[in-house]
Parts: sequence; C-alpha cells; structure tokens
Amino acid sequence: MRWACILLPQLALDGVLRAHPDPEAPLALVSGTPQRRVLRALNPAAKALGLRPGQSLSAAHALTRDFALVEHDPAQIERWEQLLAAWAYGFSSQVSLRYPRCLLLEVESSFALFGPWPRFEARLRRELAALGFRHRIVAAPNPVAARMLANACDGLAVTSQEELRDALGRLPVDRAGLDRDAATAFVRMGLRNLGQVLALPRDTLARRFPAEVLRHLDSLLGERPLALECYRPPDEFDLRIELNFEVESHQALLFPLRRLTADLAAFLASRDSGVQRFSLHLEHRDLADTLVPVGLLSAEREAAMLFELARGRLEQLQVPAPVRAFRLQARDLPAFVPERRELFDERPQQSLPWEQLRERLRARLGDAAVHGLAARADHRPERAWQLDGASPSPPLPSGATRPGWLLREPLVLRDGSVRILAGPERIESGWWDGADLRRDYYLVQTRCGQRGWAFRAVGGEGPLLLHGWFA
Repeated sequence: MRWACILLPQLALDGVLRAHPDPEAPLALVSGTPQRRVLRALNPAAKALGLRPGQSLSAAHALTRDFALVEHDPAQIERWEQLLAAWAYGFSSQVSLRYPRCLLLEVESSFALFGPWPRFEARLRRELAALGFRHRIVAAPNPVAARMLANACDGLAVTSQEELRDALGRLPVDRAGLDRDAATAFVRMGLRNLGQVLALPRDTLARRFPAEVLRHLDSLLGERPLALECYRPPDEFDLRIELNFEVESHQALLFPLRRLTADLAAFLASRDSGVQRFSLHLEHRDLADTLVPVGLLSAEREAAMLFELARGRLEQLQVPAPVRAFRLQARDLPAFVPERRELFDERPQQSLPWEQLRERLRARLGDAAVHGLAARADHRPERAWQLDGASPSPPLPSGATRPGWLLREPLVLRDGSVRILAGPERIESGWWDGADLRRDYYLVQTRCGQRGWAFRAVGGEGPLLLHGWFA
C-alpha cells in the first residue's frame, strides 16, 4: 500500500484568508485572554511589517497598527478539516483525520483512476491551491511514516522499505513524533537523527525508555500496523463564512459566494452526487436571517454553474440590512448522472446545453418568467399547447406537420402570392365548448421560398389565411 500525507501547516490562517476580500493585506490571527492577547499566525504582508508569531498584541501595536485582526477560532479549524476530508474522499475511499491539520489517504488503489503518483500528486496540489490551502505532500508505504516525514519534507515519494529506512534515518529526532521527554533524552545522549536511534540495540531501548517509544518506531517502519478511523462524508452540506465587516451590497457578497459554491462542488464530487436544492442564509445583526432558496430542475455539481445560479438569485434580492455572515446549506443531494456528450463535440465553446441555459434564465429572470411548451389534447391549433415550466418543447401529434411559429392573428394572403405544396388537412373540433371551427389547412410556399401554414373555412371560397411559419 502507499499512503499520502497532506500537511496543512497554516490551516487556520488559510481558512480566514480564503474568505477575506483582500488576502494580500496584512492580517493576523490573535488569541489569549483579554489581559494578554498574542499573535497566533500571520500572513506574509504582516510578517513584512516586522510582526512575528507569539508576539503580544501590545508589542505588535507598538510597531504598527496597519494590520487587520481576526479572532482565532479552534472550531473553525475542525470545519475546514471536515471540508478537506470530504474533498479527499473523492480520490480515495480511505481518508483519515487521525493527526491534527493533516489528511491521510491511501493512494495506491487510486492509481488506476488518476494515473501514476507524479500526475496524481500534481492534481492534488492544483486543487488544493484552487481551494486556497497551503500544503506539504509526502507519500510513503505506511501512514505514520508519511505523517512524520511531512514534518521535514515536501514532495518526497518513498516506494520501498529500503528507501523508507534511509529517509527516516535522516529525520531529526525532535521531528519524528516521539514523546517530548524521549526526544530530549535522545538529544542529550548525542543522538541527533532517527537513524542513530534505530541503530541502538532494541533491548537497550526497551530498558531505558517507555514501551510507547518502541511501538512508535515500529509503526514508522511499518512493522506495527496503525488502526485508523476512516472518514465518511455526511449526508448534507452546511458551511458558514463570517464576514470581517458588515456588507450592504450584492457585489461584496460575490466573493464569499464563489468560495461557498466551490466548496459545495468539491463536496459533491467526493460523494459522487449532485445538488437539486440549496439555500443561502444571510445573517444580520438585529433581524432574522434572509433566506435565498436556489432550486434546479435537475441535479448539478459544476462549481461555475452553481455560482451563476446562486448569483442570479442573490442579485434579485433586496437586502434588508447589512450582512454579517454567509451560510450555504444543501440537503437535497440526489445521485448525479453526467451529461452524455459526443466524443467530438461540435458545439461552439460559447454555447450552453439547454439545461444549463434554462437554469441560468430562471435564476436571472425568475421561475415564473421561463416556460416550456406542452401539448394539449385539442386539435384546434391555437388551443393545442400550454405553458409548462419543465418541458423544453411540445410533442407533435404522430405524423402531423406543424409550424414552429404560430401567428397571434391569421393574416390574409393575396391571390397568386403563394403556391400550395400540400393539403388540404381538415380540422373540425370545438363543438362542445361553443368555439366550433371547420378548416382546411394547406402547406404553402411564398415567392421568396418561405413555407407557411394557411387555411380556408370548409366550403368557403375566400382568400387563404396564413396561420403560421415553418422555420
């Protein structure tokens, strides 16, 4: 087996920056008591001002006040871990959150789907970068070794037991995951790297150190399997972004909305499902949440499409008060059936499939503004159709030829202006509701080559009346 460890060294800070409108501006995470506030993490712009992690807030303010403060929230870290575990579940059925701020996933069984490890690793890095999380990735024959090697390496891929022992031998003792007292004792003995520790007689280690030390060394070498609790994705998606300031415009809400829909798309891909309904919750200070429902006629999971649909709904809304937090909930997650496409798609890149165009129009114009047409059981042309919100086009009667454009009022055709190609087709109907009609319909062609559908009353000798045009 081959395991990959994805270490997320700045998870808390990345989680804040990905929802921040200006991630390049100086920003610091702070924690501690009101009497002593301490800087926990800094982005590069804040470090450039001379600030450093562990510095007290009062000392930082003595240097500069040109940086934003965000409260460190440990619960938020757990939410990001769950989100990333759901993302990783799309690549492997064995994903574990055993260690804080890192993902363990078994990858060897996924090579047949995602290609060899270099290509697979490149895809993981590309998607993590798109999600906004900095990372280090190491692959090793067992999960414990992958996790500990990630402390000192990035991009390392160990394939054999010999390579594993050599890589572990170069690992500093204080970064090998040993108990602090044991690591300090080894350093005092002059043992700086793990190779020197592994070279010691086993019985000597057993006499001088607790049994946990030997168990950890055996796990690093893969000689003692580690029991892992594997992640299972939840049955619904619920993610909340707290804004750094109160937002009053739709434009300022688009950035967190894009993040939320991208996270939803990653979650759906991991579960191999789609979404048919989800809701946006805009949280206010003194008012109840504003609810923005987003409904689709079929399950979808493309991030760009979900964003466009949610954006269309949001732009129709009149926000009643400034927004403090943004939340997305999705509970209707049906199975996703990918669209069937031709091997060589001849559609222009600018065009959209009908389903996506329909959903965008409904989001922009409203549900009541977009309709399809459906057939009615009536032979009278002007009453043979009805509005239908889901059907894209009306089914035609078997063997019948009907125009795509039916005129609101028939037009008189001058004698000699058209040539009859086919007909007559007699339509007699409506005697039961007082709107009886008896007509003979003809397929006609104008001098310009246009084809139309014209009629004359049965037994009448007047001019033909144009009722519709064929495309």
